[in-house]
Amino acid sequence: MKPDVELDLRGDVCPYTYVKTKLQVEEMEPNQILKVIVDYEPASRNIPRSIKTLGHEVLKVEKESEKLWGIWIKVKEST
Repeated sequence: MKPDVELDLRGDVCPYTYVKTKLQVEEMEPNQILKVIVDYEPASRNIPRSIKTLGHEVLKVEKESEKLWGIWIKVKEST
């Protein structure tokens, strides 16, 4: 799977990680895939939880290295 957009948030912490993710998702088309890269462990839990409340689909959260996570999000279809 290849993301349509990759958002590198290494060095950012909550709540900035969520805010930047939300802003990016708002710019994307329905059904596009966003990969968010974080190095702040709480963000690997908080972003998926928060983004689901907006109706988007979290495809997976994968630990890419000791301190790096990839969060794959599918942008919801417009209503």
